[in-house]
Amino acid sequence: MSPDLEDVPAEFRPAVTAALKEAGVEDGHLAIEIVAADRIHELNREFRDRDKPTDVLSFPVDEGGPSVGPRELGDVVVCPEHCTDVTEAVVHGVLHLCGHDHEADSGEMFKLQDRVLAGLDG
Repeated sequence: MSPDLEDVPAEFRPAVTAALKEAGVEDGHLAIEIVAADRIHELNREFRDRDKPTDVLSFPVDEGGPSVGPRELGDVVVCPEHCTDVTEAVVHGVLHLCGHDHEADSGEMFKLQDRVLAGLDG
């Protein structure tokens, strides 16, 4: 199987594919949405209780448990206005959908993110 990237803007598909591969995820559907600062601020307040805009949010759906039909990885919402690098934010969000959490690991997620980004540059 291969990932369903129909709801990923074409310019981000190489980064999403690389992040999924590096995370060991071979299938599933995910969506990437690009939003304005006011929308990401609203989402950050509603879902994370943080009353400020941010660069990227991830909303995992099927976190690896049993499912019927294709796996639904979730959604990544990116606000370019608050990003230094939009591709990096996309990779970061996808890694979260794959179960990685930089707030709970010892730097593994950021190392994985760096490997994905280095692979895209080369």
